[in-house]
Amino acid sequence: MTEGMSDEVIGGRYRGWADRVAEVATVNWDGFTYANLAIRGKLVAQVVNEQIPKAKKLIEGKSTLVSFHAGANDVIRPKYDPMRTIATYNHGVDELVRSGATLMLFCVLEDSGATTRAAQVWKERFKVFNENVRRRAAAVDATLFDPNHDDFWRDERFIHEDRLHLNSEGHRRVAQAVLSRLELPHDPDWRTPLPNAKPITTLEKIQINLNWFGKYALPWMGRRIRGRSSGDGRDAKYPTPITFEARS
Repeated sequence: MTEGMSDEVIGGRYRGWADRVAEVATVNWDGFTYANLAIRGKLVAQVVNEQIPKAKKLIEGKSTLVSFHAGANDVIRPKYDPMRTIATYNHGVDELVRSGATLMLFCVLEDSGATTRAAQVWKERFKVFNENVRRRAAAVDATLFDPNHDDFWRDERFIHEDRLHLNSEGHRRVAQAVLSRLELPHDPDWRTPLPNAKPITTLEKIQINLNWFGKYALPWMGRRIRGRSSGDGRDAKYPTPITFEARS
């Protein structure tokens, strides 16, 4: 999510909600710099052990706002261990709090509207996961973003065709939500639902499902069998703070 998966690609990189926020912060906060350590497909332990130590080095002695969102990839795994995942997540939060940074945490949308068996399992898992995120946010006075209070987020048209990541409009809406909380210029209509969707035929639904299975589900299963991740061999987009380019 924070890398920007499935948003538009600019300069060979996904744009993403965090880049969109940085674009606005650049022209409104003097001396603002931006780093993005996120790498797709990482489990919470990898984020805590690999990314947070790097973040802490960037935080030292600076006024820093840190977005921490991890654990969703663990939750959707068949062998999900809730106690271990939540304990690791909490450790990551504590490490960032001790660094002196101001922290932003995110809940996951629990009910996507899907009625499949997998969707119901994920809904129950994310409900428990989110309850912990809310408790930790309150305990450490973090800014919390929770999409479960706004029904408009359940519109599948904010999700990419891979059925996991936000599309460009989804990333834009998340960016506007964050900008609003940071009291930076934003679109005041970011909560406005999309117009009613055009109905599709049963044949179209079948074709969409077949395309999804071949393009996304099979490669995902293949990586799981091989013990691989989509993030293997990838580096962070912006591993060191940069003066970000403001875009329209």
